[in-house]
Amino acid sequence: MRPIIEFCTNNMHFGTDEVMDNLEENPDYDVIEYGCLSNCGQCAMMPFAMVNGEIIDADTADGLYEAIMAKIKELEAWDSLELD
Repeated sequence: MRPIIEFCTNNMHFGTDEVMDNLEENPDYDVIEYGCLSNCGQCAMMPFAMVNGEIIDADTADGLYEAIMAKIKELEAWDSLELD
């Protein structure tokens, strides 16, 4: 299953715009930018995104990228188990 990675425009001041740009380079990911993801408290405090509807956050934009990649690898592992 292709991961859906969603970003909030209002969270870009944390550097999540660069994270989004890096992820958009991979054609296997669906990367979507919204004006708002309705997580305003979280959005104001730290970098975050949603991967397949689950909130992923970190203290830094680089940490967010790593957390997103870890979540994608976790999803890929589950997908391969379901195929067996």
